[in-house]
Amino acid sequence: MAGIVEQMRDSLARALRDAVHEARQRGVLPAFGELPEFIVEVPREKEHGDFATNLAMLLARAVRMPPRKIGELVLAHLKPAGLPVTKVEVAGPGFINFYLRPDWVLTELPQIIRADEDYGRVNVGRGAKVQVEFVSANPTGLLHMGNARGAALGDSLANVLDFAGYRVTREFYINDAGHQIELFGRSCEARYYQLLGLPGEVPQEGYHGEDIVETVRKFIAQYGDAYLRAGEKERREALTGFALREKLAAIKKALEDFGVYYDVWFSEAALYESGAVEEVIRRLRERGCLYEHEGALWFKATAFGVEKDEVVVRSNGIPTYFAADVAYHLNKFERGFDLVINIWGADHHGHVARMKGAVAALGYNPDALRVIIMQLVRLYRGGEIVKMSKRSGKFVTLEELVEEVGKDAARYFFVMRSADSHLDFDLDLARSQSNENPVYYIQYAHARICSIIRQLNDLGRRLPDFAQVDLSLLKEEAELSLARKLADFPEEVATAARDLAPHRLPRYLHETAGLFHSFYNSYRVISDDEALSSARLALAVATRVVLANGLRLIGVDAPERM
Repeated sequence: MAGIVEQMRDSLARALRDAVHEARQRGVLPAFGELPEFIVEVPREKEHGDFATNLAMLLARAVRMPPRKIGELVLAHLKPAGLPVTKVEVAGPGFINFYLRPDWVLTELPQIIRADEDYGRVNVGRGAKVQVEFVSANPTGLLHMGNARGAALGDSLANVLDFAGYRVTREFYINDAGHQIELFGRSCEARYYQLLGLPGEVPQEGYHGEDIVETVRKFIAQYGDAYLRAGEKERREALTGFALREKLAAIKKALEDFGVYYDVWFSEAALYESGAVEEVIRRLRERGCLYEHEGALWFKATAFGVEKDEVVVRSNGIPTYFAADVAYHLNKFERGFDLVINIWGADHHGHVARMKGAVAALGYNPDALRVIIMQLVRLYRGGEIVKMSKRSGKFVTLEELVEEVGKDAARYFFVMRSADSHLDFDLDLARSQSNENPVYYIQYAHARICSIIRQLNDLGRRLPDFAQVDLSLLKEEAELSLARKLADFPEEVATAARDLAPHRLPRYLHETAGLFHSFYNSYRVISDDEALSSARLALAVATRVVLANGLRLIGVDAPERM
């Protein structure tokens, strides 16, 4: 259901179209073709009104008149009857600004309360099928801060898209094939020998973390030294298979503890086993997109606007990682996804154009593949950068972060900045219980409202029938500003979905919590004036709904007590 802001925007747009039509009918505006696609939006600056449109500026070329003159003509024929418009003016280079009665949003409060957990749902996606692939870490170790940020961003984005009317599939691509898995197996074998008192050396480019030693200890606890007598291939396959299962189980647990659950776990090895990699190479060859050079097989990426071509099969006959990745993306589109979203680390930036080129080469729309590039995370404690981890020996793990600051703070801090921004994560701030901590600040607002409801019950009073409440009693600036902010929530969800920008929600929630705290600190919600109490309770309960829904979308709990 459309929120009151969208309804008002549509009503103003209709009034503007009618005004242009009448001005044209009367010959005040010269004849022109189709009316251009104009927008009615909420201005950034409050002094520019509640809504503004660029209609006059877009019409200027068609009617060969100054935008401000067009604006004045449109205003002369504008009939906003039945709308709470108090003033309309032409401003700046030709914007038409609308000013509305301050109480125009109050009728939304009962709608918010009635919709409850569904308030803010929009239908931007119209049932389109979308896949969000994120984290997809090598199953050879622990999850680091980049993985953690990707998990929070990917899961929050999936939540937003689902809330905005898309059919969403969350997917993890298991990199369980290729050179890194061979190194992983050799690293496990070396630790196996060492733990059994025999000489063994971990490859220099292999896996040296203490977590590998722990994994091999578990293997020995189950199988003892039985694989010392086995052949090298059998021993490495047994160690690799055991270790991958153990690591993947640990990754799943760490992500679930972080509130992230996947619909699909897709194995890279399955692409080779099923012949999908060979099949995608065959298709690209049939389409004339491959050529041989120095014994290797190359993809003509430059034919699709990419800077240089890419090897898909090495001169030794082994397909590259890129070949498997192309096969995986072909699989995605063959499963019928209308939109495929990948969240990749900054080191994959150069891979984006090549993959879009491959998608186009296979006959699919490259714009249906959206890649979000995620920048690095720096952890700070006591003003100093934190680099080392006791468990991994190299980096702070997701598990360690959650243990230190909790799931809610970690998820919020990872989502509160745009993915393409570097993130400085202040551990001391995330752990603090103060208004400076944005997570605490928002959750405290929600808990405060729950406390108000408990106080009402303690007085032997109950929440009113909000459909019958006299909301016109809400006249204070703090009340009206908060009500206006609540009405923006569906728009925030819609914009976050369209722009693939879940970071909009933490900012919105923080601003909403701030408006609530200001209202609460200035006015009594429960008083002897029952009618006024009922109106303010409507405002408070609607705020609770919006805060809870927004927090849920970014994977943060909405506590009733703090």
